[in-house]
Amino acid sequence: MCKLKISLLSIAFAGVQLTAFAQHRTINQRVDSVMRLMTLDEKIGQLNQYSGRETTGPVTQSTSITDAIKQGRVGSMLNVQTVKNVRPLQELAMQSRLKIPLLFGMDVIHGYKTIFPEPLAESASWDMSIIRQSAHIAAVEASAAGLNWTFAPMVDIARDPRWGRIMEGAGEDTYLGSQIARARVLGFQGDKLGGADALMACAKHFAAYGAVSSGRDYNDVEMSEHQLWETYLPPFKAAIDAGVATFMSSFNTLNGVPTAASNYLQRDILKGKWNYSGFVVSDWGSIDQMVKWGYVADKKQGALKAIISGCDMDMMSNAYIDNLKQLVAEKQVNIKIIDDAVKRILYKKFELGLFDDPYRFCNEERQEKALNDPAHKEAALHTAERSIVLLKNQQGLLPLQKHGQNIALIGPLVKSKRDLQGNWIGAAEFGRVVSMYEGLTQKLGNDVHFTYAAGTTIKGADTAGIGEAVAVASKADIVIMALGEAGDMSGESKSRADIGLPGRQMELFNAVKATGKPVVVVLMAGRPLIFNEIADKADAILYAWFLGDEGGPAIANVLTGDYNPSGKLPVTFPRSMGQIPLTYNGYKTGHPYVATSNNYQTGYMDVPNTPRYAFGYGLSYTDFKYSDLKLDQPIMTKNGAINASFTLTNTGKYAGEEVVQLYINDPFASIVQPMKKLKGFQKIALKSGESKTITFKIDNDMLSFYNQQLQWASEPGSFKLMIGSGSDDIRLQSDFKLQ
Repeated sequence: MCKLKISLLSIAFAGVQLTAFAQHRTINQRVDSVMRLMTLDEKIGQLNQYSGRETTGPVTQSTSITDAIKQGRVGSMLNVQTVKNVRPLQELAMQSRLKIPLLFGMDVIHGYKTIFPEPLAESASWDMSIIRQSAHIAAVEASAAGLNWTFAPMVDIARDPRWGRIMEGAGEDTYLGSQIARARVLGFQGDKLGGADALMACAKHFAAYGAVSSGRDYNDVEMSEHQLWETYLPPFKAAIDAGVATFMSSFNTLNGVPTAASNYLQRDILKGKWNYSGFVVSDWGSIDQMVKWGYVADKKQGALKAIISGCDMDMMSNAYIDNLKQLVAEKQVNIKIIDDAVKRILYKKFELGLFDDPYRFCNEERQEKALNDPAHKEAALHTAERSIVLLKNQQGLLPLQKHGQNIALIGPLVKSKRDLQGNWIGAAEFGRVVSMYEGLTQKLGNDVHFTYAAGTTIKGADTAGIGEAVAVASKADIVIMALGEAGDMSGESKSRADIGLPGRQMELFNAVKATGKPVVVVLMAGRPLIFNEIADKADAILYAWFLGDEGGPAIANVLTGDYNPSGKLPVTFPRSMGQIPLTYNGYKTGHPYVATSNNYQTGYMDVPNTPRYAFGYGLSYTDFKYSDLKLDQPIMTKNGAINASFTLTNTGKYAGEEVVQLYINDPFASIVQPMKKLKGFQKIALKSGESKTITFKIDNDMLSFYNQQLQWASEPGSFKLMIGSGSDDIRLQSDFKLQ
């Protein structure tokens, strides 16, 4: 009895320390004070995460979550949302012996209640300010609904459009992907973690998940160390530099090892070389999945491999909660490894302010206000407009005339709402979505006569409606067709072997085009599609991706010219499945491609080497002239820099925005180099007739690469600087030297 009283007094005194004196102590001191009171069971509990409902994988829980929370054997919950549902679980945690608060996480990918364009679509804006803003608004809404952690951003470089999760990232380029990773982390977390309107971000999937073999989700990854460091790791390092709170391991193997068990990735690189202080969570059930990989014999061995290699939290495998205590008793796991993982998690809970106020994310009044803020709708529209890419505009067909036309709206996506939201849609409400039909008719309905026919479905084989569509098109002055994927055809577990238009949509297009009417095609998808006949025959093409709640008004504003499209492709669009993977910055070879020859060169016999649409490509309703490139010096030192300036002029009749892109070519190096690398970009707004001087600063870091020793370094020699409107549209070039 005496010992029990002393123990209870110790706990009570610790509670006083964690509140009254909190402002006078560092977070590390506070973490240590809690750690001293924790049993091994309570420590292991902090490494355990359960789901509140089945969403992203098979539920594997074997014990009552309620009892486990009361016993302090749960560190985090996912897929529990709204104050009504979060608060009772946090109250259960406050009944545990040490009252350690829970973390609440969810896949808040491109909006919580207000759905923004999918991440790949947002990346087409090349606008870091709106990308950061959309992540911030998602954080405002989600944090008001009780959440404090998002499993985003996905920063995987993806170069295979067959992979469904390409929609969740920033595309194919390492530099652009790194800039977007930074913007999204800062958007979710703010400048410093701990704001009540912010979420912990999670850089995923560590690492190289975007390079899965054959574009098949959950597959293996095999690549060179040089490729890993040069292409796939930099966006993760950019996320760390932006202060990202957590990392998530990936579902793939890397060089034969499941990444949740990769000592090289998690210990050597992340927590070693990069000195990362946050914590790592496994992806759903991935520790248990090591058994299916054939990497371990059972889940106990999986727990051993994962915890030793640096995976701190187990998402939905029950591997840690069931096995770590025995592994410690058997001396297979040193208690110091457990302590390190627990400290990392507790530190974030302190940083979020949960020890001071476990219910700081549980304010119903704030929830109601945040989830119904009209400013969020306006931001979603602003972002959606800037995510659209104009691929073709023959004879200036667009923008549309706003008066006196008969316009036929044809296609299975004209009136769709759910599809516009795409995948990973949080707490979306379908009733908030404005379809393309509604966007156009609300905007022009008093001045333009609209007719409509679906023509066919997205996925089905029914062609019965094509005749009606042809009849409608025949009576119109202009036809606008909305074609593409369904919203659930891209995302996790949505790999496609054929990325052409599904169903009978190509038949519908050809039949409508055969009427001789001008045809504008609006393509909606979560990935690049192959649509060669449309590319050849359509009079104008907008790539609208999946734009979220305000997709309809955004498309209407671009079609009518109320917003001049400024998007640029963040990923290459191939002509043929056989070209995949195809990127703008392919490596030089000893048999370079020559368009006029088919012999002994790195080319295809049956299709051109070139993509259908290149990385960085995107048209405008106006024209931009690049001129007067000047370098302030022809030679730079490693400690110096060169300033490259040129004049950009809007020579067209519309105001518009241009994404000017800077590429570098290293003609000779100790490692064979890509033909060009993106190293800078700026988005510039100009009125008709306006000119502006644009300057880029070239420094040593922009000329560096990972050498044969995997050291980040530059090499003296000549370089070519290229500035243009796209990777295949270089307008200005100049040579300079690095001493």
